[in-house]
Amino acid sequence: MSFLPLHRRRFLLGAGALALSPLAMRVGAARAAEDLTVGFLYVGPKDDFGYNQAHAQAAAIIKQMPGVTVLEEENVAESEAVSRSMQSMIELDGAKLLFPTSFGYYNPFVLNAASANPEVEFRHCGGLWSDSDPKNAGSYFGYIGMAQYLSGIVAGHQSKSKKLGFIAAKPIPQVLLNINSFTLGARSVDPSITTQVIFTGDWSMPVKEAEAANALIDQGVDVITCHVDGPKVLVQTAAGRGCFVTGYHTSQAELAPEHYLTGAEWDWANVYRSFVEKAQAGEPLPNFVRGGLAEGFVKSSPYGAMVGEAARAQADSVRAEMMKGGYSVIKGPLKDNKGKEVVAAGQSYPETAIELEKMDYLVEGVVGSTA
Repeated sequence: MSFLPLHRRRFLLGAGALALSPLAMRVGAARAAEDLTVGFLYVGPKDDFGYNQAHAQAAAIIKQMPGVTVLEEENVAESEAVSRSMQSMIELDGAKLLFPTSFGYYNPFVLNAASANPEVEFRHCGGLWSDSDPKNAGSYFGYIGMAQYLSGIVAGHQSKSKKLGFIAAKPIPQVLLNINSFTLGARSVDPSITTQVIFTGDWSMPVKEAEAANALIDQGVDVITCHVDGPKVLVQTAAGRGCFVTGYHTSQAELAPEHYLTGAEWDWANVYRSFVEKAQAGEPLPNFVRGGLAEGFVKSSPYGAMVGEAARAQADSVRAEMMKGGYSVIKGPLKDNKGKEVVAAGQSYPETAIELEKMDYLVEGVVGSTA
């Protein structure tokens, strides 16, 4: 195992001829058949206490697998920059399995790279792979809305003002599902609870996130959560003003030990290990992979000391039901926040329902708009 320095890839800005040189060919031939070079690409820093760190923590575990070389590149924009980085990992380092982790990488960048490199496998986080996409591409994601629902239960018990806040990047389906799940969890405690949502417009906007936290607190919000790449600044801002927080992506408990209630975390190591093991064994990689709490794709942060027994008991009871599989957070009768029925009585969407990956509404109780 080795960790190759990132600066080797910086100078390759196009489809370079270096990979076809005699030296590169000899290096490739020398690799044992079971050896595998795996590349991870992050849109931000991998110590962001958020989205990128959750993936990097899993990559660190993959580095310990025998026969695996792990490449990592941080701060890769959702632009042609990711195309260049992927191509350089392939041509300079011989990567055969790539994990471009940011949502905006998939279309067109991952799809184009997969078409141009049919011998390389690409698995993207959050993309919605379909049969019309290259067969050497695919997507994986987790049902973290389930963990957000549990966080909502805890937040609902903790809130005195009955006003919760949600700071989000963009109104894409995965984000909307998290907002809705968190709100429904809170409203299972008290139907009068509302969630004020603020969209910042991008995945990493720490100044706007801090401003949003302050604005929500000024309006009486006493528990805040989020769906942004790096929650560090907003968590510190909220806690600094005495507001409780539930985290996202990974634990931010050390940033706010007296105000961190719990959080919805990714546990990507199981996902990556499965892909890597199949690739090493020469087995086909699945194109569409999803999992939740029961599959070990997601988890909840440990409860903070301030979380009461009633909150713990309700959240633990619901979690036990979720672990059985088939649990539906989104179920009828359910209206959106404009009064339109979006799920009829008797209808429900379990975590596996593909309809959830096309969500375009905010549920009743959410104050805000997707526009």
